[in-house]
Amino acid sequence: MDDHAGFRAMVGTLLAAGGFQMLGEAATGAEALVVISALVPDVVLLDVQLPDTDGFAVLRSVRAAGLATRVVLCSVRAAADYGARLDGCGAAGFLTKSALTPQALRGLLLAG
Repeated sequence: MDDHAGFRAMVGTLLAAGGFQMLGEAATGAEALVVISALVPDVVLLDVQLPDTDGFAVLRSVRAAGLATRVVLCSVRAAADYGARLDGCGAAGFLTKSALTPQALRGLLLAG
């Protein structure tokens, strides 16, 4: 779930090569909630900065809906830039977009 179509396409290709299957995509927080609710994926890669809201708000909505989907937040910014907002937010983890690889995502999911 990212507002840049090119990034979504690149990540889909990258993760598919690493054994992940992309079920859906969205460009906004509102679209993300619709897609997540309809597909209930095991894992969602969710951009922190979306045009209509932020990933933290989407994550809170996913949790409030009782969905067991694991959410990994991502951003071009470093985790330190979000500080305490990341602690206890309910995400399975955080990856910078530059560090996003199938191996990094798998390792994060196995650690959590």
